[in-house]
Amino acid sequence: MSAGTRAIMLMVPLIAFAIGGGLYTPSESSGQSRSDNNGSEPALSSLPPLPEWANDELPDFTQYQDTTEKKAAFFAFLYPRIVLANSRILIERDYLESLSKKEKLTAREYRWLAQESERLRVDAEPGSKEQFALLRKRLDVIPPSLIMAQAANESAWGTSRFAIKGNNLFGQWCFSKGCGLVPRGRAEGASHEVADFASPYRSVRAYIQNLNRHPTYQTLRDVRLNDRRNSEPLSGVELAEGLLGYSERGEEYVEEIRAMIHYNNLEFYDDDFRNVIRDLTPDSLEQLASTEAETGLLPRQSSLKSTPTEG
Repeated sequence: MSAGTRAIMLMVPLIAFAIGGGLYTPSESSGQSRSDNNGSEPALSSLPPLPEWANDELPDFTQYQDTTEKKAAFFAFLYPRIVLANSRILIERDYLESLSKKEKLTAREYRWLAQESERLRVDAEPGSKEQFALLRKRLDVIPPSLIMAQAANESAWGTSRFAIKGNNLFGQWCFSKGCGLVPRGRAEGASHEVADFASPYRSVRAYIQNLNRHPTYQTLRDVRLNDRRNSEPLSGVELAEGLLGYSERGEEYVEEIRAMIHYNNLEFYDDDFRNVIRDLTPDSLEQLASTEAETGLLPRQSSLKSTPTEG
C-alpha cells in the first residue's frame, strides 16, 4: 500500500494538529545494544514467525508538505506494528498464565520463565508465586495511543535523524561503541549513543520492553496493573502519568504527550485495539500476530471476529 493510500485511510481519526515535539533522549539509560535491546522474544512454540513487513524500514515522511496527510501516513504505518507487537506479547502473557496454573513445570518451561525474567529484570525464585506476579505485571501491552504520541514526539513525525538513519522512533540510548548514532553535541566524556534498530517494528518492541522493565516506569506499570485488577480499559492518557522520568521536563512532558493524544484523537486506536483483541481464541491471536499484510491490521480492517465483551 502506498503512503498516500495509507494517509487517505486514516484521515478520519485526525482532528487537529498535534503539538510540535522535538527529539528528546531520556536521561535514564533505556537501552544497551541492538542485540540486547531489540525487545526480542524468548523461544515459544505458539509464537508464529514475524511477517515480512515487520522488517520494512521507515518510509520517507519528509516528502509530505501537508501536515495532516503526513500525520495520517505516520499513524497508518505505525499502528499495524503496534498491534503486531502487542498481540505477540498477549500470546506470551497467555502462556505465562497457563504455566501459573500448573502444579509441576517442565525443564523447558522453567527455562522460558528464566529467559523472560532475565529480559524483564525480574529477580525471584523460579516458579514461585512472586515470579509469576512480577512477570504478570511486566509482561503486558502498552496502549497504542501512548506509543503513537511518544513516537511522533520523539521522532518529529518520523523525520528526525535518528528515525531516518536508525529506525529509532523513541530516542532510546545504547552504551556499546558503535551500537547506534552519536548525538550531535554530546557532552565531553559521555559514551552513550542513540540506538540503531533493524526496523521500526524493532524500535516499537524495544520501547515496550523499556517501559515494562525499567525502574523509572514503575508508576506506569502500577497504573496498568490497577486497571487490570479493576477490569478497566488501558488508557494512554492515564498511563502517561508514569512517564515523568522519560524527559527532564517531567510533568510538562507528560502533559505534552497527553495533549498530543487528545488533539490527534489517538484514543480512537485504543478503542480499535480493544475491539480487535476482545475475547480472541489462542488460535485467532496467533493469526493476528502473523498477519501477512500490514493493511490487515489497520483500524476496522481485521477479519478476526470476537464477542462483545471487554477485552
